[in-house]
Amino acid sequence: QVQLVESGGGSVQAGGSLRLSCAASGNIYSTYCMYWFRQATGKEDEGVAATYSDGRATYADSVKGRFTISKDSAKNTLYLQMDSLKPEDTAMYRCAALIGRFAGNVADGACGAFNYLGQGTQVTVSS
Repeated sequence: QVQLVESGGGSVQAGGSLRLSCAASGNIYSTYCMYWFRQATGKEDEGVAATYSDGRATYADSVKGRFTISKDSAKNTLYLQMDSLKPEDTAMYRCAALIGRFAGNVADGACGAFNYLGQGTQVTVSS
């Protein structure tokens, strides 16, 4: 069993930066994929950044070049560095972990499914 706890959200002006953290209670080294997705009022959930066990990272087009996902397996922590933030980045950001490979099509910035999900941390970007 893995528990995920996000932190690092807050309010920032457009153009600013935030770094989100997702601390895992268990060992995340063996997970196939971990990713961040966001939930904004009135919008569909959007996967923004994913990292795979083979070192690959994928990003949604909306954040490519601005967000960076990383993982510190020694600390069992997933990160999301968010730079050049825009008001449209305002959302609840949640991290998720997938233990095994997903068999279907997977969008950039996501894992296709998840086994574990955090509660989220709110990011608000003002113009």
